Amino acid sequence: MKKEGIVETVRALALPVTERFGLTLWDVEYVKEGSEWYLRIVIDKPEGVTIEDCEAVHLAIDPLLDEADPIEDSYHLEVSSPGLERTLTSPFHFEACRGEEVELRLYAPLDGSKSYVGELLGLTDENKIALKLPDGSEKAFEREKVSSVKTRVSFDEI
Repeated sequence: MKKEGIVETVRALALPVTERFGLTLWDVEYVKEGSEWYLRIVIDKPEGVTIEDCEAVHLAIDPLLDEADPIEDSYHLEVSSPGLERTLTSPFHFEACRGEEVELRLYAPLDGSKSYVGELLGLTDENKIALKLPDGSEKAFEREKVSSVKTRVSFDEI
């Protein structure tokens, strides 16, 4: 099975598990790091994820993965929270983080800069990422030109 198929299969298996525990399924990744494969299930909840939440999901999803057997290679299963500074990749992420401060990085400079910080306004109908910049102006970036978008946390506010 291709990597995308594995991710979608695992997402379908994990979604009812996370919902049962009152959690949000934030993301599923299947990545190779060095010679090892990692299956990462990322969970979230408004009050923050605990180690007990991660353990409960791990214990519940492990036998489902064994039964469905969507992955031929050996892999490490990890269940974690998305963290404070989270990478945004899906429409769900952009909607969930609307109004938060983000850092957007581009593959190539635009107006002399490869990095922009601002309030996330969301995705536009044209599949662009819209930000409100610190000067109050709004700017939309074509998704295919964006290398990453991450939420930012100001530790002065924590």
